[in-house]
Amino acid sequence: MPTILFDLDGTLVDSAADLHAAADRMAASLGIPPFSRAEILSWIGDGARALITKALASRHRAFDEDAFQAFLADYTANAAVETEAFPGVAATLARLREQGFRLAVCTNKPEGATRALLDALDLAGHFDAVGGGDTFPFRKPDPRHLLATLQAAGGSREATLMVGDHRNDVEAAKAAKLPVVFATWGYGTRAMADGADAIASHPADLLALAPRLLAEA
Repeated sequence: MPTILFDLDGTLVDSAADLHAAADRMAASLGIPPFSRAEILSWIGDGARALITKALASRHRAFDEDAFQAFLADYTANAAVETEAFPGVAATLARLREQGFRLAVCTNKPEGATRALLDALDLAGHFDAVGGGDTFPFRKPDPRHLLATLQAAGGSREATLMVGDHRNDVEAAKAAKLPVVFATWGYGTRAMADGADAIASHPADLLALAPRLLAEA
């Protein structure tokens, strides 16, 4: 059965507002200025710990483990307040399942927050596995993150592709020797698409792109 690995933030869901809100609540607790949306968007993609490390560094503060754990608990509890699936995602996931694809999420977001978000948005049922940023001892752009998630989903390397909006997705897929589709509706810049096998401007594009890329692989 062919498999598609999906990134989460910026690919399946528009989560910036809730990440921003939780980061600003952390900032308020520390007595530092809040963050702009542009800052938050530029920090999404490398996982929650990296986001908070960059956020604190931007305010000339060292990483604070207690503040990070408080942010993580706060965000996990409030991950779906404003977050929504991007338009067309739910319908496309359903169609891909109907076409016989196995689906999995491979994200640098912690697994707990990922599962809570997928459950809240009624998307969890589409996926055979979730590989979060803390599920394995490695994460994107390490290709082992993709391959471990693929193994958990029960898929095979020869019939799998990656979909994401960040350079980490492209780099990890190329290192794992998997075809990759860059999602332009997400947070990544077009420069991050360098090396992708195809570019999608809407989730529904995957209905034609996925079978074609796997046939060519």
